[in-house]
Amino acid sequence: MARHATARAVGGDTQGDRRGRQDATRLPDTDRRHCRPARPRRRRPGHWRRAGQHDVDGKTNEITRFAPLLDQLGDLGEVVVTADALHCQRDHVAYLAERGAHWILTVKGNQPHLRTQLAALPWRAVPDADRGTCRGHGRREIRTLKILSASTGIDFPNAAQAIQIRRRRRRLDQPKRFTTETVYAITDLLVHQAKPAQLAAWTRGHWSIGNTVHWVRDVTYDEDRSQIRTGTGPQVMATLRNAAIGALRLTGVTNIAAANRHHARDSNRPLALLGIT
Repeated sequence: MARHATARAVGGDTQGDRRGRQDATRLPDTDRRHCRPARPRRRRPGHWRRAGQHDVDGKTNEITRFAPLLDQLGDLGEVVVTADALHCQRDHVAYLAERGAHWILTVKGNQPHLRTQLAALPWRAVPDADRGTCRGHGRREIRTLKILSASTGIDFPNAAQAIQIRRRRRRLDQPKRFTTETVYAITDLLVHQAKPAQLAAWTRGHWSIGNTVHWVRDVTYDEDRSQIRTGTGPQVMATLRNAAIGALRLTGVTNIAAANRHHARDSNRPLALLGIT
């Protein structure tokens, strides 16, 4: 399993504080010549530190901030970068190739021709390469992953493999009702560079951003209704929220709302959390 050596750069889409989101993961040591583990890294499963962020004002969008965001990081050689479907762009993969990085990109409606090509592949004849289940939030989810060589039939530069991920969810209180979601992705990683279980873990880890950061900012901190909207105020508050989330995650907290209530009851607790005595 690859060691996560650079943490996600995560952001919301509120009040002028829209930021690009990428995830970077080192390939296993056996697949590269050297490693300089000087990057922020995952401290425990599911807990991440922010490695960089970049503002997106109203005159542009996240696409133009992809390269400037990753420029904040050092060596990307043999790093695996995952990104939202918005960043499934030819210019982006060209940039990553120049930096020596690999990539896994989700493909959705913003690339309709590419998505149609992926959906038309003979997935029915392909066995599951990886299968996993999880249970939480009152539901059970079954995830399957299939992989096909993308050497022909895929009109995207350097795409080596096509991936189909199917998620079937069932609410525990309604065991006979299922919802099924199919997602496609492409990667430049060759078969010998990443096992199916690794590809599944990297894509699943990228999606976990929504639960670990975005959902917390949107719901727990109710960011969309913040009245701080002028100047650099929104960016400052977003940075403070991210810092608070990161500090709590590093201590092993899984419920940010409960942790906030705990620290609010005693003014000494936040100081102790930050190492201030």
